[in-house]
Amino acid sequence: MCGRYAATANPDELVEAYEVVVDATHERSRSLLKNPQQPPAGTPDQNMAPTKQAPVVLTRAPRGGDTDGREDGATAEAVRQLRLLTWGLVPSWATDPSVGNRMANARSETVLDKPAFARAASRRRCLVPITGWYEWQVSPVALDAKGKPRKQPFFISRADDVPLALAGLYEFWKDPSAPAEDPLSWVVSFTILTTDAEPGLDRIHDRQPLALDPDLWEDWLDPGTTSPDAVRSMIDAAQVPGRFQTWAVSTAVNSSRSTGPHLLDPVPRDQLVGAVDPVTGEVVGV
Repeated sequence: MCGRYAATANPDELVEAYEVVVDATHERSRSLLKNPQQPPAGTPDQNMAPTKQAPVVLTRAPRGGDTDGREDGATAEAVRQLRLLTWGLVPSWATDPSVGNRMANARSETVLDKPAFARAASRRRCLVPITGWYEWQVSPVALDAKGKPRKQPFFISRADDVPLALAGLYEFWKDPSAPAEDPLSWVVSFTILTTDAEPGLDRIHDRQPLALDPDLWEDWLDPGTTSPDAVRSMIDAAQVPGRFQTWAVSTAVNSSRSTGPHLLDPVPRDQLVGAVDPVTGEVVGV
């Protein structure tokens, strides 16, 4: 967790919902994908997967004022921006950007202690705007065709109209073999913080992403807030249960190549096989 989510809004919708000042989604950084992203980066994607470029909200000086990551961004000119970043954090000291494949998530309990995340947690925090995320529940009774416990995907979103923003961190990595002036020599990447799953959601998976309510956004994005104690306080304040709804969805989402609004459609209860109802704990379809 969190390994897949839906981001169905267009940039102009995100600018309004997340109070963005500068839409910088046209400013690209280097992609780590071997093939062109589908759907294209910056367009609605119901199946966002690691290594794709996704919309992320951050507060920083516009490009040209912070030399593309070679400064910390805590300047008087810092503004809230919407950018396209690669999912899977690549630390600045990494020798190979593929390390980001293992860093799509960061545990909130230890994020301030891990070398890969600690500096970003203090200086480069962001919001990851999503519609909802997917989680796979391991059936306690049903097996798949290979004789392994069947996994039922669920979609989880906010149960109210508040925009869903996940707590994230971002980082800059420079290709040492590329010209310094080339903007595509920079990989700008992010990770999503996770925490223990709340009651109900823990019947799907034991972890969930850390979601921030709007009253925490400004402080979380503030690059001038660098105290580990202050960051820990915000992480603790974000632990608010009871905000989410969930339903089972088709196993079509299992493939990262699948896309389209149908991925969010609920699976009828009578079509479930050995799934546990997150609300009641009842095993359905046995």
